[in-house]
Amino acid sequence: MHGALRHWNGGRLVVHITEMPIKCPVAPLEFAFLANSWLKDRRLRDKTEIVYVTPLSSAFTKPIAVGVFGQVLEEKRIKVVTDFHIGGVDNDRHKIVSRDGKEIDYNLLVTVPTNAGDVAMGRSGLANKLNFVATNGHTLQSKQHTNIFVLGDATDLPSSKSSLVAHFQSEVLAENILHHIKGEPLESQLDGRACQLDSHFNLQTVGGTYPLPVLGPFLSGADLNHFRKLAFRWIYGTSRSEVWRCRELAIS
Repeated sequence: MHGALRHWNGGRLVVHITEMPIKCPVAPLEFAFLANSWLKDRRLRDKTEIVYVTPLSSAFTKPIAVGVFGQVLEEKRIKVVTDFHIGGVDNDRHKIVSRDGKEIDYNLLVTVPTNAGDVAMGRSGLANKLNFVATNGHTLQSKQHTNIFVLGDATDLPSSKSSLVAHFQSEVLAENILHHIKGEPLESQLDGRACQLDSHFNLQTVGGTYPLPVLGPFLSGADLNHFRKLAFRWIYGTSRSEVWRCRELAIS
């Protein structure tokens, strides 16, 4: 990518998602927005067409989020192609081809491949052909074995495979393991929260309330949210003991 962009003088940049779910549904959109900014800084934006290609029927997974992202995509002049189910990549002709024969030309293709679970899950016999384990979406219990619990990117749930989703799932999982050991009814409170855009595979996307219920994020607005992320990265990177040990080793 670095080498290709060093010599980029314009053309068609295609950002493509093979299929959902992926690690982070927002990441390809973020890349498209970053590409737009990078091209503007180098006065190449007017020479470049950015095309966002997705198998979904819209740019994102939920209607409210679609409205927000759709407006941003339009403002940044990023073309969106929906319902594109890829059948193959013809690199000789620089085209991606859908299963129904539609073709999209590209000069540079940035693609997110199919996300799959760990091969260990496949070997265990617990998972499907993509190595995902059939999971109860409310209790995180295996649908095949009541004494097995699943979370994160091991599940076959249609939610994001990101670590943030696993973080919130762990709160339910820990309680339910204890309930199972004690022979008590399991809790059913999984809500699929993930960072600033709370999401659930059965419910509508809503504005983020993490980390404070009702009050929502500490800061609001795109610029302030970006500042909050930068601050979190600095705090996390300077407060963890592992980071300091690595720095001591480097200095010594």
